[in-house]
Amino acid sequence: MDFTFSPEHQALRRMIREFAETEIAPVAAELDREHKIPFEIMRKLGEIGLLGVCFPQEYGGMGAGETGYCILMEELGRVCANTAVNVGAHIGIGAMCIHLDGTPEQKRKYLTPLARGEKIAAFGLTESNAGSDAANVRTRAVREGDSWILDGGKVYITNGSYADIITVLAVTDPALGARGGITAFIVETDWPGFKVAREEDKMGIRGSSTAELVFEELRVPHENVLGKVGEGFVTFMKSLDMGRLTLGAACLGGAQQVLEQSVYWAKTRVQFGEALAHKQSVQWMIANMATEIEALRSLVYRVAWLVDTGQPFTQLAAMCKLYGSEVLSRAVDMAVQIHGGLGITRDFPLERAFRDARINEIFEGTNEIQRIVIASNIFREFGVRIRP
Repeated sequence: MDFTFSPEHQALRRMIREFAETEIAPVAAELDREHKIPFEIMRKLGEIGLLGVCFPQEYGGMGAGETGYCILMEELGRVCANTAVNVGAHIGIGAMCIHLDGTPEQKRKYLTPLARGEKIAAFGLTESNAGSDAANVRTRAVREGDSWILDGGKVYITNGSYADIITVLAVTDPALGARGGITAFIVETDWPGFKVAREEDKMGIRGSSTAELVFEELRVPHENVLGKVGEGFVTFMKSLDMGRLTLGAACLGGAQQVLEQSVYWAKTRVQFGEALAHKQSVQWMIANMATEIEALRSLVYRVAWLVDTGQPFTQLAAMCKLYGSEVLSRAVDMAVQIHGGLGITRDFPLERAFRDARINEIFEGTNEIQRIVIASNIFREFGVRIRP
């Protein structure tokens, strides 16, 4: 297997890194400190085609595939977790639903402006009683002529306060449950009946919007059913598979950044008459960080290759999310230890990285859920079906 990136993907990485270092890195701390959504950054990302990096060119995308998208998320995660989260919610789950199961008409109407960055997407799955138990959604959609009437709400929705288009999961037949009674819809947020109830005040990723949404007799045209009636849960789970892979890529970028910061600090910080780099305890932490990062890099881009070549990847995507989030958490923890007291001050970006990293073990399916997904797939290969 050839692990070399194509010349096109190498050029894409150079372009993204230059943009990230010149446009995003200088304002990353401010986004966190001021709780600012990077609207201007999102606009510029759209202008240069990066908000549609993985989508087909016929729908306004760049056509760089999942590998290109992972490169984008790695480079964004390297400089700013907030921007990576905002972009991931837009591309990886919000717009991804439409890319995967939308009709040609829906893709022309919705995916094209999303890929161009003219509109922003969000992913409406989680509810107060449906977090890890995602099939337990209570938002209802009732057919009324050529429309569906949507009532209910969603919580913890990234981009929720400013998204133009939200893909929403709702119960359409309670008797059938998740595998036949839940439908996905494309909702425009300027329709009557849509409301942003509140925004969360979070420990980390403070430069992203995490909102509670309410739907009150919101009328959705039948043409905005996404996929088939009753099969919305499957659509959403397929999108989460994609999102979990690219979340692993963002974690890869974040871990690489704190490794580089730690190496620089170990070279320059002198204690007991010599640089920290000469201390075996520090060397071991650097070695552990680098080894896990390299293993994560191989996993992420192998799974991206599987996606781009049309092969099964659900189990490995769960591994990307599980391993990536934990590699990042361990890397940040060791980096803070190497920096000592300065690592927990706001004079150093590690303090922000420490707070930002924690959410990766929770959203897009908790790490406990990922372990269930992985174990279920493994046992299924041996003819055993385990209960969730």
